[in-house]
Amino acid sequence: MTARLLSVVPRPVPSLVEDLRELVAAIDRRVPRLEREGERAIARDAAALKVEALKRIDELERRTDV
Repeated sequence: MTARLLSVVPRPVPSLVEDLRELVAAIDRRVPRLEREGERAIARDAAALKVEALKRIDELERRTDV
């Protein structure tokens, strides 16, 4: 098996913030179906992802304000 290198293309901060806001909005729109197997874990993970996305938005916005 050969290793593949992924290239990371820098993106403008406003674009990253917009994408993160879209992610947060999508998480907010999602309605958990708690009767389904594994749904509680999915809802818990989504909530944690939202917290991390909001933290990153804050970091990016503060960085661009300087």
